[in-house]
Amino acid sequence: MGVKKRKKMHQKRILLTLSDPRAVISEQFRTIRTNIKFSAIDQTIKSIVITSSEAEEGKSTVAANLAVVFAQEGKKTLLIDADLRKPTVQYTFNLMNTTGLTSVLSHQVSFGQAVHKTHLSELDVLTSGPIPPNPSELLSSRAMENLMKEVKEEYDMVIFDSPPVIIVTDAQLLANQCDGSILVVRSNHTDKEKVMKAKELLNSANTRILGAVLNDKKVINNNYYQYYGEK
Repeated sequence: MGVKKRKKMHQKRILLTLSDPRAVISEQFRTIRTNIKFSAIDQTIKSIVITSSEAEEGKSTVAANLAVVFAQEGKKTLLIDADLRKPTVQYTFNLMNTTGLTSVLSHQVSFGQAVHKTHLSELDVLTSGPIPPNPSELLSSRAMENLMKEVKEEYDMVIFDSPPVIIVTDAQLLANQCDGSILVVRSNHTDKEKVMKAKELLNSANTRILGAVLNDKKVINNNYYQYYGEK
């Protein structure tokens, strides 16, 4: 896929949880939100890494919609684009990306100067910032540890959109610092062996795998939701 076509696709990304909160997909994201809460009864989950085995599996869409439903619930939520190689969150929320996570980690600006407010009062977004030559070094730096402490104190939920875990080590580095991780699997696309490899890599990072999200699965019959008055 060419650069222009990919960019056009990102610009068309629609957050159904915002545009159509009564849609079946929006309800499914709220179910995922509930499952996250129940996944760790004795520990409050305040930070999550969203990753996948490979590219084009929908992790960025899942991360953005999850951030929206947590904010809609009244949780003060921060979505961070930690995919420092192919960032897309700026397209999803139509934001400038001249400064962001890399700018904060390299001490060019403060977190407060880089974070974006959204029209959802409880949702803030930190875009990636300029693409750096050393993403892994930045994500494993002392500056990243300090930022993690700062945002965990300020927000109820912090969601990281990270690169595919098999391709680079960035997701493992983040998962090790977060309370849990979620693996996105695309229906009829993701190879089973690669999913198992991704799970193995996350386990080696000593992270709690909260579960997997099956993305792009066709809904044949949604009578269940219609019965309860949903679309």
